[in-house]
Order: sequence, then C-alpha cells, then structure tokens
Amino acid sequence: MSEAESPIVHKPNAMGVKRKGADKIRQIPINVEHVGQERLRKPSWIRAKFPGGPEVERLKGLMREQKLHSVCEEASCPNLGECFRVGTASFMIMGDICTRRCPFCDVGHGRPNALDENEPRHLAETVSNLGLSHVVITSVDRDDLRDGGAAHFAACVREIRALAPRMTIEILTPDFRGREEIALEILLQTPPDVFNHNMETVPRLYEAVRPGAHYGNSLKLLKDYKAACTKKVISKSGVMVGLGEESDEILQVMQDLRAHDVDMLTIGQYLQPSQHHLPVKRYYTPEEFEMFAAKGKEMGFIHVASGAMVRSSYHADMSAKEVL
Repeated sequence: MSEAESPIVHKPNAMGVKRKGADKIRQIPINVEHVGQERLRKPSWIRAKFPGGPEVERLKGLMREQKLHSVCEEASCPNLGECFRVGTASFMIMGDICTRRCPFCDVGHGRPNALDENEPRHLAETVSNLGLSHVVITSVDRDDLRDGGAAHFAACVREIRALAPRMTIEILTPDFRGREEIALEILLQTPPDVFNHNMETVPRLYEAVRPGAHYGNSLKLLKDYKAACTKKVISKSGVMVGLGEESDEILQVMQDLRAHDVDMLTIGQYLQPSQHHLPVKRYYTPEEFEMFAAKGKEMGFIHVASGAMVRSSYHADMSAKEVL
C-alpha cells in the first residue's frame, strides 16, 4: 500500500478527537464495578418527552448551520425535546470536547480544537433570530486556555448585548481551576444578568464525581463574582441527587450556598447516561424534592426549582423572568 493509500489513524490524544462513553470513563481511576450490573428501575415520575419533531429538527439544523453546540444534545439532557419544541436551548460554547472526564457527564473528552473566533457573532445572530427573551450560555471545561475561556464568554455576552440589548443573559461557567482571578477580572467587564456555577454534589463525593474540582473553590467563585460585580447580578447554582449522598448532606450544601450569598438553586435527579457512567444509587421521591424546595425557601433562596427532571437551565427563561 502506498503512503497516499495508507489509512488515517487518529491518535487517542490527538487534537479534536472526542472520547465518549467507555472510551472516556475508563481513564478515570474510580471504582467501575457497576459496569454490567443491573440498573435501578426508573420510577413512574421519571419520564422524558419524545426528543423529536419538526421544531426540534429545525433548531438542530440552525445550530449546525451556525456551527454551534447545545449542552442539551452533548450532555444527553432528558428535557431536550420539551425545550427544543418551544425554541429554547442552552448553548455550549468553545466546542464539544471537554478537558475533564467527570464520570456523571456525557460530554465528550479530549484535546479541544482551537477556539472559533466567529462563534460569539454566530451565537448572537442565532439567539437574536430566534427571538429569545433569555439565553443560557455554558461551556466545556477549557483547562488548556490561560484564562479558562473567560474572554470567550465575555465576547459572547458583548455580541449578544449589541444585537439584542433587551435579552437577559445567564452564563453557566466552569470553575476556571487555578485561573479564577484572571477569569473573574475578565468576566466582570461584561456582567450577565445571572451568574451560574454548579456545585453538582456534596463535598464527600467530589473526588469520585467531580475529579479536578474543589468544593471550597466553587463556593468562593460564586461569592467573589457577585461581591465584585458593580452591576446587580443574580447568582445561581445547581445540585444533582441520587449519587449516594444523604439528604442531610444536600441540605448542608444548600446552607453553604446561602452562606456564600447565592440567590437561586436547582435540584434534580441524576440519571445515568450509559452503563459506563456512575450508577444511580437512589431515586428521590416527588415529596423529597418538595421538601428541598420548602427548606430552600426557608433558608432565603429567592427561587428554588426542585424536581426529578429539573436541570440547571431547565425553564431558565421563566425562572429569570420571575426573579429579574
């Protein structure tokens, strides 16, 4: 076979190669004894709507045309069909390859491609054309970048403000591990209406669930941004349940968030994306989610969305309208 006819072999760590499922998870030094074991049966209250239909395909096509990604698709969100059918989506910037390998998340891992300098403009044009009143912008982790991607977030906010000044903007950021100071300095120049960063789980489970993240640093990021912002900004965070934590541990996370001046909270049931991801240890009941919501109100959160199918950006437009 000549050199020209030789098949192309992608090295596992080559730039732009995305690892999913088992290929991603097996690199994580965690207990993987659950693979192949029978999963817990989903209860009757865990029901996702059909993720298809003309409006869903239209929105997917629009994002492909503009070279955009949504966390709804990349993270296999069970609410994709419901949200896409009403023309809402949470946009995921800086590509679809994450530098981390969190074993609860279905976003692909690898060495990301270079940033697309046209993405902020394409994003602004898309959300403006969709006629949205509120937009959620999140991202993959970009530990390969000096600022963790903060400048790209800022560029997206600037472009949207220029094209759709009346639109409210929510950014759901990574933790900017080791780059918090420079990231905050950049993000403070283009403040959103809602600053969101997810705690995800209780501190006891961080090593297994959020390898590379630090519970205290995530709390500090939320508090520091709100405290330093000259414009009034709402702070928000989200937690998953069902990974092996106790209810009292979730309540303590909620207390910690209030102690760090966080305003809004989402609590939802963790669902295992594949057999290779962390297993569901327990399904919480609707009554337990109602308890978390009631406790959150007592603690002083101005908005709590707590339910089995709740996700960080689920009905974010309605929540923002209520609060803002």
